[in-house]
Amino acid sequence: MNCNMKHCQSPLCPPHVSSVAALMRAGLVLSLLFFNTALAPASQPNVVILLADDLGYQDLGCYGGPVKTPVLDTLARNGVQFSNFYSGAAVCSPSRAVLLTGRTNLRSGIYSWINDHDQKAHLPRSEITIAEMLQSAGYATAHFGKWHLGMPTNAHPDKPTPDQQGFHYWFATANNAQPSHHHPVNFIRNGNATGKLEGYACDIVVNDAIGWLDNRPAKAKPFLLNIWFHEPHAPLAAPKSLTAQYGDTGDPAAVYSATIANTDQAIGRLLAKLQEVDSRENTLVIYASDNGSYRSDRVGNLRGTKGTNYEGGIRVPGIFSWPGHWQNGQVIDQPAGLVDLLPTIAQAANVKLPDRHLDGTDLSNLLRGHQGQFKRHQPLFWMLPLSGPAIAIRDQQYSLVAYRQGALPKDEQSITAIKQQIKELLISKSIFESETRGSTFDKQLFEGFNDREAEQLRGRFIRLNQFHESWIPGLKQSSFDRFELYDLSDDPGQQQDLSVRLPVVHYKLKKRLQALAYDALDEAVDWSDSSGAPKPLRVHRLKSSYRSGFDAFLYVNRIPTELEQGETHEELCDRILGRLANQEGRVLIKLPPLMDGQAYAGFKIALDGRTRAGAGRCFHCHQLPNLDHPEAEPLVPTLRGPAITKAQLASILNDATHQDIQLNEDGLSKIVSLLQTFDDLPDQPFRQQILDAKVLNITGDLQ
Repeated sequence: MNCNMKHCQSPLCPPHVSSVAALMRAGLVLSLLFFNTALAPASQPNVVILLADDLGYQDLGCYGGPVKTPVLDTLARNGVQFSNFYSGAAVCSPSRAVLLTGRTNLRSGIYSWINDHDQKAHLPRSEITIAEMLQSAGYATAHFGKWHLGMPTNAHPDKPTPDQQGFHYWFATANNAQPSHHHPVNFIRNGNATGKLEGYACDIVVNDAIGWLDNRPAKAKPFLLNIWFHEPHAPLAAPKSLTAQYGDTGDPAAVYSATIANTDQAIGRLLAKLQEVDSRENTLVIYASDNGSYRSDRVGNLRGTKGTNYEGGIRVPGIFSWPGHWQNGQVIDQPAGLVDLLPTIAQAANVKLPDRHLDGTDLSNLLRGHQGQFKRHQPLFWMLPLSGPAIAIRDQQYSLVAYRQGALPKDEQSITAIKQQIKELLISKSIFESETRGSTFDKQLFEGFNDREAEQLRGRFIRLNQFHESWIPGLKQSSFDRFELYDLSDDPGQQQDLSVRLPVVHYKLKKRLQALAYDALDEAVDWSDSSGAPKPLRVHRLKSSYRSGFDAFLYVNRIPTELEQGETHEELCDRILGRLANQEGRVLIKLPPLMDGQAYAGFKIALDGRTRAGAGRCFHCHQLPNLDHPEAEPLVPTLRGPAITKAQLASILNDATHQDIQLNEDGLSKIVSLLQTFDDLPDQPFRQQILDAKVLNITGDLQ
């Protein structure tokens, strides 16, 4: 369905709301919806994530910035405002990966911002996103705005799109709005290019979100709105009426401020619509930025800007609002960040966390006003190979940063030459001052120029400076030096290195930072490897860096775990049982140290579906490692999980789902022994399990 109405931004055709009327309505909504009444916890609230692009720590009015942002100021005043909130990374793509997964960017192989034409990098489908987590719990999910986590191109057609990362509906640009925020031409809706759209990017995105809210199927379902604005990333554009409030309409600083103000107005329209759709007590809203500003005048007294792991590159606004559930009117000094969103949302929505290592921590105790009960399971940390410093950690009031040893093999001679060529071009056209006003030439090289010829040359400069995937094997062997320690409670500008004065703190944080960095590097995808990104693994992780004693058992006995063409689950179980019986006859079964005869007998009970006396078809509902299920089927429960006692298992087997299963005390003991072999092991202990496997004495162990 196509629409040619001048102001329509979506085939869903939401009504075009004037900014004046919208702001009046938003003001009324914001004055009413934050009345903090005591409510019973909602089991599944609507979730709205709002992400700015390149917004600095001191841009918004509520953070002491120069931009008039009444909507966001009210959201902060009546919600929860963090004074020490952090992006997932110092640049775009890595930070977005952290937000969606709750894991540091290296774990998903996002080393820097993504160039889809030159790089294989993308958010792997093996990662579990907030959208996938909520989708599996019955949520309707939609993404609007910038994506920048990989999109298919002619060079790399197999990159996943947002619908393959958990979003039922998506309306996005692969990277920045082009040619600017005004009348962009590069939006894609559910895989189909929209062509030129009228208006400014923030309004276009919010209009489409409002249209989706009005026309979404299954309106009884809770929803996830993931709205990632393009503003204030360059190339900039904003209404002149707003720009004039901040200076000359040709001043980049004034246009920059106006893009933020314009976005604030768009958010006001969205909040008004959310109040129409459902009570705000049933809708939580989170607002932040993907990284710090590229403008040094918008990071306050912090050191550095976008692209650096000093505070100015990673500290950003963080505003949380859920009236009636999170304690309103708080300003929280505890460090928190985008990495914490997934576990926090999981708790709010009462859904199970993904079965993998998460770097983030649930912020619920902080948000409810129970700061004394909050404990972070590991410090916040960042790693960005192209950054200087390359790694950083925040633990309580302390920040430790470090540089990577050795230079990356860039073509510095060509980079210097192209920089000089761009500079001479701008000077020759007498536009150098206007193109760099309020910024610097070096920063604009990464943010953009208005002059088309300069932009073409800048494209060559960017390609010379971008991350090269051939560097990954070397990066995985990285070493670090030049460690700098700062006490941010006294020195937020990171001017006084305390490494010598506080040697114990320095030593402890250095060890912790190195351990976190090497752990993430070990898990990081190597895009220079022809095998590419890991495929999604349903339950069990034979190809990951964590395995179990049960995996070792499967490995040493060459037990089949995948369906053959046309084979049913029952037939696979029979095939496994046949192989075990054959090996038993020749006394060839091998058991690793974590597997014993009792657990082995439990495995055979779990496989055998031919009798009600056994566990009966366990592996028809619970997956074996790598056991394929059709894509159309929901994920089945895993037998992986915390340790379980015989009494707990007996209780579970009493429910209606397991009514066909009849196990005596001996059978229960054997199944519990089997489940205990499913505990994860890092690589080295896993390899030792294989080396130490012993041949099972069938007569002695199984009688």
